[in-house]
Amino acid sequence: MEPTAVITGADRGFGFALCEKLLEKGWRVFAGQYMPSWPQLSSLSKKYPEKLHIISLDVSSNESVKEAAIRVSSITNYVDMLVNNAGIISPYNELDIREHLNYEDMHRIYDVNALGPIRMVEAFLPLMDKGRLKRLCFVSSEAGSIGACTRKAWYGYCMSKAALNMAVKITFNRLRPEGYTFRLYHPGWMRTYMSGKKNYEADMEPEEAAVYALQYFLSGTPYSERDIHIDEDRLVLMDYNLREWPW
Repeated sequence: MEPTAVITGADRGFGFALCEKLLEKGWRVFAGQYMPSWPQLSSLSKKYPEKLHIISLDVSSNESVKEAAIRVSSITNYVDMLVNNAGIISPYNELDIREHLNYEDMHRIYDVNALGPIRMVEAFLPLMDKGRLKRLCFVSSEAGSIGACTRKAWYGYCMSKAALNMAVKITFNRLRPEGYTFRLYHPGWMRTYMSGKKNYEADMEPEEAAVYALQYFLSGTPYSERDIHIDEDRLVLMDYNLREWPW
Protein backbone atom coordinates (compact mmCIF):
# COMPACT_ATOMS: atom_id res chain seq x y z
CA MET A 1 0.00 0.00 0.00
CA GLU A 2 1.55 3.27 -1.11
CA PRO A 3 1.31 6.18 1.34
CA THR A 4 -1.57 8.45 0.37
CA ALA A 5 -2.32 12.04 1.32
CA VAL A 6 -5.07 14.58 0.70
CA ILE A 7 -4.01 18.23 0.71
CA THR A 8 -6.39 21.20 0.61
CA GLY A 9 -5.51 24.55 -0.92
CA ALA A 10 -2.99 22.90 -3.23
CA ASP A 11 -3.22 25.28 -6.19
CA ARG A 12 -0.15 27.32 -5.30
CA GLY A 13 2.09 28.47 -2.49
CA PHE A 14 2.49 26.27 0.57
CA GLY A 15 -0.12 23.69 -0.43
CA PHE A 16 1.44 23.19 -3.84
CA ALA A 17 4.91 22.89 -2.28
CA LEU A 18 3.63 20.21 0.10
CA CYS A 19 2.21 18.27 -2.84
CA GLU A 20 5.44 18.51 -4.78
CA LYS A 21 7.61 17.40 -1.84
CA LEU A 22 5.37 14.42 -1.04
CA LEU A 23 5.36 13.34 -4.66
CA GLU A 24 9.15 13.49 -4.66
CA LYS A 25 9.05 11.13 -1.67
CA GLY A 26 6.92 8.64 -3.58
CA TRP A 27 3.54 9.45 -2.08
CA ARG A 28 0.24 9.36 -3.91
CA VAL A 29 -1.35 12.79 -3.52
CA PHE A 30 -4.90 14.01 -3.93
CA ALA A 31 -4.57 17.76 -4.43
CA GLY A 32 -7.55 19.98 -3.63
CA GLN A 33 -7.91 22.50 -6.45
CA TYR A 34 -9.90 25.71 -5.94
CA MET A 35 -8.55 27.70 -8.91
CA PRO A 36 -8.51 25.52 -12.05
CA SER A 37 -7.12 28.42 -14.08
CA TRP A 38 -3.91 28.42 -12.02
CA PRO A 39 -1.43 26.29 -14.03
CA GLN A 40 0.96 24.76 -11.49
CA LEU A 41 -1.00 21.64 -10.54
CA SER A 42 -1.67 20.76 -14.17
CA SER A 43 2.03 21.03 -14.93
CA LEU A 44 2.89 18.88 -11.91
CA SER A 45 0.39 16.22 -12.96
CA LYS A 46 2.28 15.76 -16.24
CA LYS A 47 5.39 14.93 -14.22
CA TYR A 48 3.54 12.55 -11.88
CA PRO A 49 0.58 11.26 -13.94
CA GLU A 50 0.13 8.11 -11.84
CA LYS A 51 0.71 9.70 -8.44
CA LEU A 52 -1.05 13.07 -8.53
CA HIS A 53 -4.83 13.30 -8.64
CA ILE A 54 -6.34 16.77 -8.88
CA ILE A 55 -9.67 17.08 -7.08
CA SER A 56 -12.00 20.06 -7.37
CA LEU A 57 -12.48 21.38 -3.85
CA ASP A 58 -13.98 24.37 -2.06
CA VAL A 59 -13.62 23.75 1.68
CA SER A 60 -16.30 26.35 2.47
CA SER A 61 -18.91 24.24 0.66
CA ASN A 62 -20.47 21.17 2.27
CA GLU A 63 -21.38 19.76 -1.12
CA SER A 64 -17.94 20.34 -2.63
CA VAL A 65 -16.23 18.60 0.30
CA LYS A 66 -18.62 15.63 0.14
CA GLU A 67 -18.15 15.34 -3.63
CA ALA A 68 -14.37 15.45 -3.17
CA ALA A 69 -14.53 12.58 -0.69
CA ILE A 70 -16.65 10.55 -3.12
CA ARG A 71 -14.18 11.27 -5.91
CA VAL A 72 -11.20 10.19 -3.81
CA SER A 73 -13.02 7.04 -2.65
CA SER A 74 -13.57 6.08 -6.30
CA ILE A 75 -9.79 5.88 -6.70
CA THR A 76 -8.61 4.59 -3.32
CA ASN A 77 -10.17 2.92 -0.30
CA TYR A 78 -7.85 4.58 2.24
CA VAL A 79 -6.09 7.85 3.09
CA ASP A 80 -3.09 7.95 5.43
CA MET A 81 -2.70 11.68 5.94
CA LEU A 82 -5.03 14.66 5.59
CA VAL A 83 -3.36 18.07 5.40
CA ASN A 84 -5.80 20.92 6.02
CA ASN A 85 -3.91 23.79 4.43
CA ALA A 86 -6.55 25.89 2.64
CA GLY A 87 -6.90 29.32 4.20
CA ILE A 88 -7.64 32.93 3.34
CA ILE A 89 -7.00 36.42 4.65
CA SER A 90 -8.64 39.69 3.71
CA PRO A 91 -7.78 43.34 2.99
CA TYR A 92 -10.31 44.22 5.70
CA ASN A 93 -8.06 42.67 8.36
CA GLU A 94 -6.44 46.04 9.01
CA LEU A 95 -9.69 47.55 10.32
CA ASP A 96 -9.83 48.05 14.09
CA ILE A 97 -12.70 48.42 16.55
CA ARG A 98 -13.01 52.18 15.95
CA GLU A 99 -13.62 51.59 12.27
CA HIS A 100 -16.48 49.87 10.48
CA LEU A 101 -15.62 46.18 10.72
CA ASN A 102 -16.71 44.00 7.83
CA TYR A 103 -18.68 41.22 9.48
CA GLU A 104 -19.69 39.57 6.24
CA ASP A 105 -16.02 39.22 5.36
CA MET A 106 -15.24 37.81 8.80
CA HIS A 107 -17.93 35.17 8.27
CA ARG A 108 -16.26 34.24 4.97
CA ILE A 109 -12.85 33.85 6.61
CA TYR A 110 -14.30 31.79 9.46
CA ASP A 111 -16.11 29.52 7.03
CA VAL A 112 -12.89 28.65 5.22
CA ASN A 113 -10.27 28.74 7.98
CA ALA A 114 -12.20 27.28 10.93
CA LEU A 115 -15.07 25.25 9.50
CA GLY A 116 -13.35 24.05 6.32
CA PRO A 117 -10.90 21.71 8.08
CA ILE A 118 -13.68 20.17 10.19
CA ARG A 119 -15.78 19.59 7.07
CA MET A 120 -12.79 17.79 5.59
CA VAL A 121 -12.16 15.57 8.61
CA GLU A 122 -15.82 14.60 8.84
CA ALA A 123 -16.10 13.75 5.14
CA PHE A 124 -12.82 11.85 4.92
CA LEU A 125 -13.03 9.87 8.17
CA PRO A 126 -14.28 6.70 6.45
CA LEU A 127 -11.15 6.72 4.26
CA MET A 128 -8.87 7.77 7.12
CA ASP A 129 -10.23 4.91 9.26
CA LYS A 130 -8.77 2.48 6.74
CA GLY A 131 -5.39 4.22 6.51
CA ARG A 132 -2.27 3.04 8.29
CA LEU A 133 -1.07 6.37 9.63
CA LYS A 134 -4.31 8.13 10.61
CA ARG A 135 -2.40 11.43 10.64
CA LEU A 136 -4.45 14.66 10.72
CA CYS A 137 -2.48 17.85 9.99
CA PHE A 138 -3.79 21.38 10.37
CA VAL A 139 -2.07 24.54 9.18
CA SER A 140 -2.84 27.10 11.84
CA SER A 141 -0.93 30.28 12.72
CA GLU A 142 0.63 32.20 15.56
CA ALA A 143 -2.30 34.55 14.90
CA GLY A 144 -4.52 31.98 16.64
CA SER A 145 -2.54 32.15 19.89
CA ILE A 146 -4.49 34.13 22.48
CA GLY A 147 -1.62 34.09 24.96
CA ALA A 148 0.84 35.59 22.48
CA CYS A 149 -1.52 38.06 20.83
CA THR A 150 -0.34 41.70 20.52
CA ARG A 151 -2.43 42.71 17.50
CA LYS A 152 -4.97 45.54 17.61
CA ALA A 153 -6.75 44.48 14.43
CA TRP A 154 -6.98 41.38 12.20
CA TYR A 155 -10.19 40.23 13.89
CA GLY A 156 -11.39 37.84 11.21
CA TYR A 157 -8.16 35.98 10.60
CA CYS A 158 -7.02 35.74 14.23
CA MET A 159 -10.43 34.64 15.46
CA SER A 160 -10.70 32.04 12.70
CA LYS A 161 -7.37 30.48 13.63
CA ALA A 162 -8.19 30.48 17.36
CA ALA A 163 -11.47 28.75 16.48
CA LEU A 164 -9.56 26.24 14.36
CA ASN A 165 -7.28 25.46 17.29
CA MET A 166 -10.29 24.74 19.51
CA ALA A 167 -11.89 22.60 16.81
CA VAL A 168 -8.72 20.56 16.54
CA LYS A 169 -8.61 20.11 20.32
CA ILE A 170 -12.17 18.80 20.37
CA THR A 171 -11.40 16.47 17.47
CA PHE A 172 -8.23 15.34 19.24
CA ASN A 173 -10.24 14.46 22.37
CA ARG A 174 -12.60 12.35 20.26
CA LEU A 175 -10.24 10.64 17.81
CA ARG A 176 -6.95 10.26 19.66
CA PRO A 177 -8.28 7.21 21.58
CA GLU A 178 -8.97 5.60 18.19
CA GLY A 179 -5.33 5.85 17.17
CA TYR A 180 -5.37 9.13 15.28
CA THR A 181 -2.38 11.43 15.61
CA PHE A 182 -2.41 15.20 15.18
CA ARG A 183 -0.14 17.97 13.94
CA LEU A 184 -1.27 21.54 14.59
CA TYR A 185 1.26 23.78 12.89
CA HIS A 186 2.36 27.37 12.41
CA PRO A 187 4.47 27.33 9.22
CA GLY A 188 6.00 30.79 9.58
CA TRP A 189 5.75 33.88 7.40
CA MET A 190 5.85 32.67 3.81
CA ARG A 191 6.06 34.32 0.42
CA THR A 192 2.62 33.16 -0.66
CA TYR A 193 -0.37 34.55 -2.55
CA MET A 194 -2.85 34.71 0.35
CA SER A 195 -3.33 38.45 -0.13
CA GLY A 196 -3.95 38.00 -3.87
CA LYS A 197 -0.38 38.68 -4.96
CA LYS A 198 2.90 37.16 -3.86
CA ASN A 199 4.27 38.59 -0.64
CA TYR A 200 7.98 39.11 -1.24
CA GLU A 201 8.51 40.69 2.19
CA ALA A 202 8.02 37.39 4.05
CA ASP A 203 10.81 35.25 5.51
CA MET A 204 10.88 32.16 3.30
CA GLU A 205 9.64 30.59 0.11
CA PRO A 206 6.87 27.98 0.35
CA GLU A 207 9.27 25.30 -0.89
CA GLU A 208 11.54 25.89 2.10
CA ALA A 209 8.61 26.02 4.50
CA ALA A 210 7.28 22.73 3.11
CA VAL A 211 10.52 20.92 4.04
CA TYR A 212 10.18 22.00 7.68
CA ALA A 213 6.48 21.17 7.71
CA LEU A 214 6.87 17.66 6.36
CA GLN A 215 9.58 16.89 8.89
CA TYR A 216 6.96 17.57 11.54
CA PHE A 217 3.94 16.13 9.73
CA LEU A 218 5.74 12.84 9.03
CA SER A 219 7.49 12.57 12.40
CA GLY A 220 6.87 9.31 14.19
CA THR A 221 6.01 7.47 10.95
CA PRO A 222 8.06 5.10 8.77
CA TYR A 223 8.44 8.02 6.32
CA SER A 224 10.12 10.39 8.75
CA GLU A 225 13.54 11.72 7.76
CA ARG A 226 14.22 13.39 11.10
CA ASP A 227 14.02 11.98 14.60
CA ILE A 228 11.62 14.30 16.43
CA HIS A 229 10.24 13.20 19.78
CA ILE A 230 6.48 13.78 19.87
CA ASP A 231 4.13 13.09 22.77
CA GLU A 232 1.13 11.99 20.73
CA ASP A 233 -1.17 12.22 23.74
CA ARG A 234 -0.58 15.96 24.14
CA LEU A 235 -1.89 18.41 21.54
CA VAL A 236 0.36 21.43 20.95
CA LEU A 237 0.61 24.31 18.49
CA MET A 238 4.12 23.96 17.06
CA ASP A 239 6.05 26.19 14.66
CA TYR A 240 8.71 25.48 12.05
CA ASN A 241 11.45 25.86 14.66
CA LEU A 242 9.71 23.18 16.75
CA ARG A 243 8.81 25.85 19.26
CA GLU A 244 5.54 25.44 21.14
CA TRP A 245 3.10 28.39 21.11
CA PRO A 246 0.71 29.18 23.96
CA TRP A 247 -2.98 28.69 23.40
